[in-house]
Amino acid sequence: MGIVFDPSTIPMSLDELFADFSHYLHSEEFRQSARHPDHPNAFTRQRKLPLPSLIAVMLTGLCKSVQAELDQFFAHLRRQALLVREVSEQAFAQARVKLSADALPGLNHYLIARAEQEGWIPRWQGLRLVAADASPLRFGLRASHVPRAAVRDRIAFGLYLPDAEMTLAASLYSIHESERQMLFEHLNYLQEDDLLLMDRGYPCRCLVSVLNQWGIRFCMRVEKSGNSGFGCVRDFLCSGLPEQVVTLRAPDPCDVADFGCPATPQRVRLIRDRTPSGSVRVLMTNLRDTEAFPAERFGDLYHRRWRIEEAFKRLKHRLNLEHVSGLSDQAVKQDFAAKVLCDNLASLVTLAADDLLPEERRINRAYVHTVLKPLLPGVLLGAAALSWLQDAMELIARRTFQYRSGLSKPRKARPKPHKFMNQKPC
Repeated sequence: MGIVFDPSTIPMSLDELFADFSHYLHSEEFRQSARHPDHPNAFTRQRKLPLPSLIAVMLTGLCKSVQAELDQFFAHLRRQALLVREVSEQAFAQARVKLSADALPGLNHYLIARAEQEGWIPRWQGLRLVAADASPLRFGLRASHVPRAAVRDRIAFGLYLPDAEMTLAASLYSIHESERQMLFEHLNYLQEDDLLLMDRGYPCRCLVSVLNQWGIRFCMRVEKSGNSGFGCVRDFLCSGLPEQVVTLRAPDPCDVADFGCPATPQRVRLIRDRTPSGSVRVLMTNLRDTEAFPAERFGDLYHRRWRIEEAFKRLKHRLNLEHVSGLSDQAVKQDFAAKVLCDNLASLVTLAADDLLPEERRINRAYVHTVLKPLLPGVLLGAAALSWLQDAMELIARRTFQYRSGLSKPRKARPKPHKFMNQKPC
């Protein structure tokens, strides 16, 4: 089934959206927000690598040596095959030091807001689906003596829009942080018409209490093996009922003090879902209207959460998320945010190209980045004809695969295919 946009709005064309994004990239408003606090006068003089060019270089997805990426960027900007030595690696390093850590996440927030405003974000029953999850990262770093050096092992947490295939927000955390705490720190990104999708790593009574307090709709998987988890969930599994409204005990006093959640019992709805393989899942939600949200729709709803898993895989193995172009913590955070935003730009093009396809076909996302990388320098800097995006979409629409609804491919028990450290260039 193709993407269904909000019928109350007509999405602006893709070239208009990219032109608006390019205009904001060159605006004084963005320049003011992009300056590092230690460099209040940065990006005022005319340099070989001004702020828009610096951002555009990073948004093309750096996966080779910095100098090779710079030479290729300016070759693409001039629409020629030979590499162009316009800016040195040292100039790039000096420019990025003056870039605020919030510049690229803020730019991503602007893109999501504009896409939302113009009707590019699909809806489910009038709600925007948001999936939450985290994934471990091991950056390709070597030993160094740079100030505030980056840490090799981190955890990436993200809020993801599965129907639009775009990352709403993403951050890096220490491996000692709790995923549940990461979610609490990202609740400000959610809107009143969002539906939060979570897996079995998040359920707890204080989280349910906080989400109800904030008026955030949610659906999360709650059954666990053995005798762990909620007692009411174990009783529900034994009952054989298809769905049931139950009452969770009030959160513990320590959680009430830490998170400021109501110290009252919470009413939730439990739904039994049977997968195609025959296993049983229990989903917990505060959507208690059985007419507007019938139980049989929640199996497909929860399955959409899997798109965030595919997004992490795509970022790691297609955009080389664990490859970094600097050794400082600031550089690693910039690379992380830039590749998230690069993937979101590719998702917008995929959304537009998807409308050109029959219902049973899907876009090959691995091919999208290959097509866009030569175009992004000119498109982001306003130096290319935006009509080239239409040609790119038509090319992307010819690289598809057949989609089979309900097809299941269980994982094989094997180590995850992460590259060894000596294969992660820095």
